[in-house]
Formats: sequence, C-alpha cells, structure tokens
Amino acid sequence: MKLDGVETFVAVAEAGSISEAARRLSLSKSVVSERLAELEKSLGAVLLHRTTRKLSLTEDGAAFLERATRITRDVEAARTELAERRGELVGPLRIAAPVTFGRLHLGPALYPFLKQHPRIELNLELDDRRIDAAAEGVDAVVRNGAIADSRLMAWRLAPSHRLLVAAPDYLAAQGIHKTLVELERHRGIFYTNRGAADWHFSTKQGMVSVRGAIGLRVNNGDMIRDAATAGLGIALLPSFIAGPAIKAGELQQITLDVAPLPEWLYMAHPEGRQPAAKLRALADCLRQAFGDPPYWDQF
Repeated sequence: MKLDGVETFVAVAEAGSISEAARRLSLSKSVVSERLAELEKSLGAVLLHRTTRKLSLTEDGAAFLERATRITRDVEAARTELAERRGELVGPLRIAAPVTFGRLHLGPALYPFLKQHPRIELNLELDDRRIDAAAEGVDAVVRNGAIADSRLMAWRLAPSHRLLVAAPDYLAAQGIHKTLVELERHRGIFYTNRGAADWHFSTKQGMVSVRGAIGLRVNNGDMIRDAATAGLGIALLPSFIAGPAIKAGELQQITLDVAPLPEWLYMAHPEGRQPAAKLRALADCLRQAFGDPPYWDQF
C-alpha cells in the first residue's frame, strides 16, 4: 500500500469527485484514478462506487476512510513536527478567503510571509461562498463577520468596521436620514452570502436588523461597492472595501443615531485538529500586517 494512494483516496472522499480532488492535489484526473485503482488492488476491496454522475463510498470505503484520514493527518503532523524541530516552516497549507479581501489585503500580506518561508506550499482559494472547512479539507478559512460554524476554532486578526455608504448624487436626490426607520425607505445593495437580513445595528435594546427595498443582491464585495458608487442605493460595507472610495469622494459615509454591529476579521480552523506551527505563524504575520487599528481604517 502506497501512502500517496491513501492520501489521494482521502482527498477524493472529502471532495466528492475525482475531478475536484485532482484540482486540489494539482494532479491530472488520470493520475488520481490510477492511484485509487492501485490502492483498491492492494487492499483487495472496492472503496468507491463510480458512475457518470455520482461518486460514493462503499461499505468498505467508509470503514477505511476513518483510518485513512487518521493516517494522512498523522503523517503530515510527523513531517511538520520534524521540520519544526529544525526551526523550519514547511509543507502544504490550504487557506480559503473571500475574493475582495483576498485581492486587496490578504495577498499583499501573504507575499512577504511566503518569501520568508519558501518551503511552505500555499494553496489559496478565493471564494465568496461560506466554505465548510471540515468537509472541504482546508486548513483554515479567513473570513469577515460573525462565526456561524460551531465546529471552527477562531483566531481574531483585526477589528472590522462596517460603514453605511452611498454615492453623493444618490444622497443629494434621496436625502440623508438619521434613524433606522428612515433607512428602511431606501434602496439597498445587499450581500447574498450573509442571508436575508444583512444590515445589523447595535441599539440600547440589543441587535436590530433592517432591510431596505432591494436594489441589488450580489455575492461579491467589489460589485457592491461599484453598485453603490453608481448610485443604485445604500450599501453596508466593511471599511477595507469602502475606505478608498470614501477617500476619493466616490462614496459618502452615512452616520445614524446607532452604529452597525461590530465584527472581526478572523482565521478559523476545524475543531479537533491541532493547528500547525505554520498556520499559527501565518496568523501572527497577518495580525502584524493589518495592525490594530487596521491600516485600512485610516482614510
């Protein structure tokens, strides 16, 4: 039995398809299929049901997966531990992050870290959907907002301030209001990945959610900013997206009698996994790069 076959089987089981596992492993589908076939031959058992539309575990596959997962994690932990004893940060690291934050801030913070630790093999996946870290085999997710998944252990990286903003022309035409009741009369530009009611405010009575008329719903922060700049309505954006547009005069901040609910940028890893030294080092690097208060709040 070859270790690369066991690791490939775990990747396929986690990904749910050979093509997705091949993408995550940076291998061709034919190599993944060959490794699986060789593993099944060595075990004398069929591990996967394969059809043109679906892939599922056999009874033997489900039984083997638990031990195979433990084997791959133990081997990777052993590799990492030996490297750390030599004072090195090495090996694969898979991180998921939202597109806009990744492009604007995460990337620039990562590049010096990777240059300092050239033996880290980072796989950075930018996706605005909420990644299930445990199910999709990522080491950690970087996110902005509230932590909804109780299976994640989170490290705070920086405070995140959300700002109500709109184009000056929109506010000149529609007026600037000061209360939540008045806010509901405006068209809103909403982030779909946050659910139906995304505008949350902290009041003396607790959290209050507000929903204006829908001008646009979209799952990307860049497009929300651009839509607000185009005068389509009011958006509630984190300062790391809205700051440059406010500074340039393209957006104007709206100050109400209450403040948006405070949030955080955080890195979270699946519960039950011992985080590697390289993941802790990366979190420390990001905290230092972002600052407290974060540099993007200086506009």
